[in-house]
Amino acid sequence: MSRRPRVLYVSDLAYEARGRRYCDEDIHLTSRLRSAFDLALCHPLDAAALMDGFDAVVVRNSGPVLGYQEAYDAFRTQALARGTNVYNPLTGRADMAGKQYLLDLTAAGHPVIPTVDRAADLDRLPKADTYVAKPKLGADSVGLRFVPAADLAALPYGDGDLLVQPRVDFQYEVSFYFVDDQLMYALYAPDPARRWELRPYEPTAADRDFARTFVEWNTLPHGIQRVDACRAPDGELLLVELEDLNPYLSLDLVDEAVREAFVAAMAASVRASV
Repeated sequence: MSRRPRVLYVSDLAYEARGRRYCDEDIHLTSRLRSAFDLALCHPLDAAALMDGFDAVVVRNSGPVLGYQEAYDAFRTQALARGTNVYNPLTGRADMAGKQYLLDLTAAGHPVIPTVDRAADLDRLPKADTYVAKPKLGADSVGLRFVPAADLAALPYGDGDLLVQPRVDFQYEVSFYFVDDQLMYALYAPDPARRWELRPYEPTAADRDFARTFVEWNTLPHGIQRVDACRAPDGELLLVELEDLNPYLSLDLVDEAVREAFVAAMAASVRASV
């Protein structure tokens, strides 16, 4: 009888998020995944020291890596050097690698909020009264600020470390949650002023195609991804963020059948990655 895969599940159970208890999601997921794997849970600061004894290292709600950037960089370097099976794989092209992908997708003409990182490129952005400026390596709105159009040229662009986008007067935000290339569910915030209050959303065929385009662009062989978008005033969906490192899943907001389907898909995906 072959042994069960050994999984190191990485989470910061003490991480405090606005209006959410991330730890509850990981407590639920680990309790269900134990039926498929021999599983241990550790803090992200301990992952590098422990990962050699496991078949897969599953990175989940570990918080923004800005809070422990040096330790995360060391974990990533060691995992790549040792050929460690990290889930999601460390080859992600989206938030896992910073916000450069927003510039790449803008340049390629994808439906994304237009983004530049140089003062010389500001004329490429649509005209707006207010713009959003944020660090290229930011997360969870850290460092984000709203800037009047007249002040754009004076921003400290440095070596492309700052991103600028027009502030979009969107109808609502919507997120699509994938395991591998399978869309599991979608949630949206009908009130733009209360973006953390999410409700189930029934995507149209066009919505599904939109979200899947970015998952396919990212070319991850396995993993969990969240495609965050906004509905522009003209009805078009625009990409806000493609989260491929440790996306929060809001599993408490979907019904039991959807949660069970997600757990089953995740277990199958992790097993396939081993």
